[in-house]
Amino acid sequence: MNTNPRSATDTGRPREGFWSRMADPSFNVLTTAILLTAVVLIVYPLYFIVIASISDPNLIQQGKVWFLPKGTTLEGYRTLFANDALVRGFGNSLLYTGVGTLISVVITLTSGYALSRKDMPGQRLVMILFVITMFFDGGLIARYLVVKQLGMMNTMWAVILPGAVSVMNLIIARTFFEQNVPVELREAAQLDGANDFRFFWRIALPMTKALVVLLAMTHLVGYWNSYFDAMIYLNDENKYPLQLVLRNVLIQSQASASMDTGSIDNYAAAQRLGELIKYSMIVVSTIPLLALMPFLQKYFVKGAALGALK
Repeated sequence: MNTNPRSATDTGRPREGFWSRMADPSFNVLTTAILLTAVVLIVYPLYFIVIASISDPNLIQQGKVWFLPKGTTLEGYRTLFANDALVRGFGNSLLYTGVGTLISVVITLTSGYALSRKDMPGQRLVMILFVITMFFDGGLIARYLVVKQLGMMNTMWAVILPGAVSVMNLIIARTFFEQNVPVELREAAQLDGANDFRFFWRIALPMTKALVVLLAMTHLVGYWNSYFDAMIYLNDENKYPLQLVLRNVLIQSQASASMDTGSIDNYAAAQRLGELIKYSMIVVSTIPLLALMPFLQKYFVKGAALGALK
């Protein structure tokens, strides 16, 4: 009979995994602290923009606004929404973003699938030509002449079509189809009588839900934030997107402040209003994307991981 109070398997040595269990809490605390710091560095600037848009700009410049708004005012938002062009620009941005994203996703998916097919004639040459455009660009003048000769000046197509295809997204789509749509599946579908178009729409496309969300989000953000193409190709202010309208409102407020020589008080008031408009326009232009991102983040990350290059 064993009278040793310790277990027969206990040799007095430290138990296996003791130091690893001691190290785990320290590692968890360290990683949690790093992640919390990263969250603060990312979230706080967004939060500061929101509270600055309803705070007195003088207090902001004096460094008195940190966590809560002070000298609360909605003058910046009232000035923005009093402009009829803002609502019109918001509608134009929705139209350009919706149509542009749809066209971009359709072209990228179909082109990416075609380039993923090894039996496509000239597939390698076409891919090389696409990649070359990532390193060499015709320039603004060449693009302007092409848009003008195609008769797209001062139309929504001048804003949508020049940036409809991203070569990087095309490469991601091609890689996604190569890795997730096996050749054996296509051969089996062909044996069952499915042609290439039916295989793409009925079998390959339903497998690309994460990729579709990834492409939609990247193009949606690009079209929503775009203003340069509209500034170059659009002459009619009624067709301006939201970003260009907000830019013009900010420029007009700053110009009126610089031209106001009546009194120091009037100049200071104009400068104050310009600061409020600057913060307010950032909030107005980013809220739609911030509201949409949480619902699509899961598919966005999954699509980026599945379509990434090895």
